[in-house]
Amino acid sequence: MTKKTTKWTTLVAILLLFSNYSWAQRVLTGKVTDGADPIVGATVSIRGVAGGTSTNEAGDFSISTDHESGELVIRIIGFSTRTIPFSTQSNLGTIVLSLSDSETLDEVVVIGRGIIDIAEGRKTPIAVSTVNRAEIQDRGIGNVEFPEIMKNTPSVFVTNQAGGFGDGQNFLRGFDQSNTAYLLNGQPINGMEDGNMYWSNWSSIADVANAVQVQRGLGSSKLAISSVGGTVNIVTKATDLNKGGSVRFLTANNGFFKGTVSYNTGLQNKWGFSFMLDYWRADAKYAVGTQGEGQSYFLSVGYKPNDRHVFNFMIFGAPQQHGQNYSKRMETTYWAEGSSGGIGGQVNTPGYDLTGIRGNHNYGHYNGEGLSLITNFYHKPVANLNWDFDINEQSSLSTVLYASIGRGGGTGILGNGVNRLNSIYGDAYGANGQILWDNIAAYNESIPNGVGGGFNGSMLRASMNNHFWYGLVSNFNHETDFGLTLNVGADLRFYHGDHFRQVINKLGLNSWNETNTARGEHAITETYKINPWATLFNFAPEDQRVGYDDSEDINYQGAFGQAEYTVGGFTVFAQGSISNQSYIKYNRWNYTGGEAQSDTENKLGYNIKGGASYNFEGGHTVFANTGFYSRQPFLDNIFIQNTVDFYEPSVDNEEIFGLEAGYRFAIPNFTVNLNGYYTSWANRFLANDGEFSADQIQGTYLLTNITQLHKGLELDFQTYITPKWMLRGYGSIGDWQYDGDSPFQFREEESSQVIGTGEIALSGVKVGNAPQTSFGLGTKYNILPDLYVDVDFNFYDNLYGQVDPENVVDAALEGEVYEPEKLNSFGVVDAGLTYNFNIGVQRLKFRGNVYNVFDKEYIGRQDGFGYFYGLGTTWNASLTYSF
Repeated sequence: MTKKTTKWTTLVAILLLFSNYSWAQRVLTGKVTDGADPIVGATVSIRGVAGGTSTNEAGDFSISTDHESGELVIRIIGFSTRTIPFSTQSNLGTIVLSLSDSETLDEVVVIGRGIIDIAEGRKTPIAVSTVNRAEIQDRGIGNVEFPEIMKNTPSVFVTNQAGGFGDGQNFLRGFDQSNTAYLLNGQPINGMEDGNMYWSNWSSIADVANAVQVQRGLGSSKLAISSVGGTVNIVTKATDLNKGGSVRFLTANNGFFKGTVSYNTGLQNKWGFSFMLDYWRADAKYAVGTQGEGQSYFLSVGYKPNDRHVFNFMIFGAPQQHGQNYSKRMETTYWAEGSSGGIGGQVNTPGYDLTGIRGNHNYGHYNGEGLSLITNFYHKPVANLNWDFDINEQSSLSTVLYASIGRGGGTGILGNGVNRLNSIYGDAYGANGQILWDNIAAYNESIPNGVGGGFNGSMLRASMNNHFWYGLVSNFNHETDFGLTLNVGADLRFYHGDHFRQVINKLGLNSWNETNTARGEHAITETYKINPWATLFNFAPEDQRVGYDDSEDINYQGAFGQAEYTVGGFTVFAQGSISNQSYIKYNRWNYTGGEAQSDTENKLGYNIKGGASYNFEGGHTVFANTGFYSRQPFLDNIFIQNTVDFYEPSVDNEEIFGLEAGYRFAIPNFTVNLNGYYTSWANRFLANDGEFSADQIQGTYLLTNITQLHKGLELDFQTYITPKWMLRGYGSIGDWQYDGDSPFQFREEESSQVIGTGEIALSGVKVGNAPQTSFGLGTKYNILPDLYVDVDFNFYDNLYGQVDPENVVDAALEGEVYEPEKLNSFGVVDAGLTYNFNIGVQRLKFRGNVYNVFDKEYIGRQDGFGYFYGLGTTWNASLTYSF
């Protein structure tokens, strides 16, 4: 046979092979409904075959298969899973799903099944609430803070939304978000230094979130994390297996506009791509001076070489900048110009500060343009690579490798020239409380040679918080034939952070005279942009930094394991983890000879959890869980600020003990949960700036053995009164108090010496910042097949202001027990409407929301400086075109 003949024979064989493959493939089609209306977003898959598709806006689906027969599995949150056998037929017709109490997340977890710790990953119940994609897309987009997605669940409180875009704070069972674990597709995203969450860094995460699960208390997480309040799992969509896309335009109050485009190629030839891009801007969040602008980008690349391996790469970023508004003093006197060197203004009306409820004394105009004293800007691209490996029918391995880079910070004043204006240059603040930037610049221009420094002149600076963070989480799962399931895994994190200040606006000066121990006296002449894209690559070198300059390395190595055994209706589980966290601090400011480095501090932590449950006939379940955490302290509690020196005595691990029990009753179309909990958070360390004694000495209070006790009951239910009418509600009653006594030290600021010690009584002091009583009621009703409305009412009571250690110590020294201020209770109504309609063959969706419908005025939080008012009536409206 000639080479030419061989070539043609090979080509024919290849064509026949593809021809046979093509003939073997066929497409299954159908429509999924609830008996009346189409169900959008239901997951459709073939049993035993990885991957799948989802129903479109009309409830239709199509899926390719080379199987001659098999079973089609259809799942969606809120409905019972349906299995449909198929053989010769291609069109399966209309498939009706029945309503269910199920809050399962399994169908939306396309990747990271062994990493993403959803409650369904363990049979033992926990106190959990799930927010599905449909509700997120309806209620949580645009000018809405991401934590507000969770506010219709027990013991969740969201506050500070009026501070600026992304400045909302979330409390869970009375614990702030630094003590609640947040996971993104299994990746820990709380700040490594202080545990905080900055929601502005995650703008538009709601647009790519498939679901959010709130696990209160001990939770089901297998990771070596030590949350106190609970765990929040944010599950984003992976590479979509269904081809299509959408375009959405959204508008809202205060000039808010947002445009979003997304597209999915579907899985083709083992590869698939999904992306999302958006842009948003606004004149204000609520108060003046809280303008904002940003973009978001999401890219997911999936690769499925065979039925045993699935890879998915994701990158997400949300660069943004926004003005901020601090708390308001109820009664504030701005002294007239020239009086005690104070700032200009008038005596305000009791009830607000000078600027009013929607005002902002951090804002003014400079050269005819708005300028905020405090602006947050940040860019934090995060990437992760997931690998799911089905080793065999009983064993699997899931791994995620992740990394993030953070660049940005917040602006503020440099120097004290703002308080040294006189009648020649005018006042620093106008009669309405806003900053007169032009007057400040005029004063600066009068300074000889334009050289500012110390109390001479003012500039705008940015406090930079840059970091590089990478890590790995891996989990091996094995299911035996006799009811025992085993998990073991690792959690590794490596973090480097840099903190310094840089000049962003000279305000009429030429340079700034800076002096520090490491570099002596030197001139600061350069300015840097606060554009979040620019800060990703361009920030001040060491010789152009002002105020301070330090860094740290935090490394974390953890191992975890879980065993769960099920027999009949009885389930028992045990979990454990151990971790080591190391800290190193660097300072390039306060030490001669350049950079100073601390010793390495290692802290060993662990946790252990266990529980059991029993399922009775008729839908009844009872359960109980308990656990103990030994949690390493945050970096800020290890080192004295602006030094590489450790606090003395050294700070030990915090100790958290939790106990919870619950009852669940579930029948078709009705579910009710009742949970009780007890959490003891002991051996806390707290450092807080303040003044000591009648001499008003400036320094820091160090409290070394604080204990909090949080006890409470939670009830929630959901029912479908009719197939078109859903009703849900929740209630939570808590008793959150400090307990016992705590030693304190007062460290004087200038000398860093301890000049005062004592013991303070804390028993009975209420824990502040979150309401200890709350309840809510919500409903959703389908007026027409494509038109529905929803209304939610949330009420909050027993809300106390922030507990200030300075005030607690002062009361103890006077033989009294400090009581924080009790704030007024309040209730808020939110409402929404959705209408799906066609224009020709095009499918569109309109969604409108009104928040705080009755414009209720309330205080959501109090800190040591004043009060944070809640948002008045706000709204948004969007139009989405899907194709």
